[in-house]
Amino acid sequence: MLRSMIMLAVVALLSACGAQAPGPAATPAATEPRGVATSKPAKRPKAGPPGATRAGTRPPVVDHGPRTANRVALTFDADMTDAMLYSLRTGRAKSYANLRIIDLLEKHEIPATFFLTGKWVERYPEVTRRLAANPRFELANHTYGHQAFTADCYGLPRVPRKEMTADVARTFDIIAPYGGRQTRYFRFPGLCHDGAALAALAPLGVTVVDGDVVSGDPFAKRYQPIVRAVLSTVRPGSVVILHVTEENAAMTDEALPHILAGLRERGLTPARLSDVLAPPEESGRDRAESHGTNGESGKGKGPREGTERR
Repeated sequence: MLRSMIMLAVVALLSACGAQAPGPAATPAATEPRGVATSKPAKRPKAGPPGATRAGTRPPVVDHGPRTANRVALTFDADMTDAMLYSLRTGRAKSYANLRIIDLLEKHEIPATFFLTGKWVERYPEVTRRLAANPRFELANHTYGHQAFTADCYGLPRVPRKEMTADVARTFDIIAPYGGRQTRYFRFPGLCHDGAALAALAPLGVTVVDGDVVSGDPFAKRYQPIVRAVLSTVRPGSVVILHVTEENAAMTDEALPHILAGLRERGLTPARLSDVLAPPEESGRDRAESHGTNGESGKGKGPREGTERR
């Protein structure tokens, strides 16, 4: 049932990312299989970054972390397509970088993980630098130009199969010079993937991250439905999918304070994706790192209901 709810919500989510104007999303004629998801990602190599897996093997696909700890991952996709760049150049769009979200997370010391497209990084290098400088944030890969890796992925243009590996590798290379907490986590546009797409990623040693809570924030007209979508399905270990693309997800910063308040009421604590997915023996060490050298936690410091509004 949960999988069906997620796939229905993705239809609205993808309107933010394609070249077409917002409107009713067409149901794909044939949805490609997404692969088998698991809550048990492979252990990363001892010297590797979070999400790193053995190169040459089919990458694991995860929807959520263990349900045994009261941590949830807030993940923010930073989409950027050629159509979005054109909207910026022509003045049809003002910004696809919602700084109010980043301000809020920084002010209240909330950990988060950002899935960046290479074109977004190229368009917003200073914002990327800011994300990388925060030890509570970590950076992940969302392709170079947000193209689909399967056919019939909600109308998104498709990456040629022979270019899939290079597309993802290029994005890692673009993100790498910014430093900070780099990961080998990867999210497919539209969460669309099949066996061929996963095989294309095998040389890169990544973990594919889908998510079990889709917020539906793209093109939302009010913040309340976003809050309800998150808080009605979030559980310990959940991976929440949100967007930092201001023009296409203008209400996310309105919803975020209420989401944080709702998580506190449920006894759930935001954490970096690597902490939520980490095996038990690693999670304690990673949580300590996320608090910085003074050992202070951001728990309990989030905004109250109705505050930090735009």
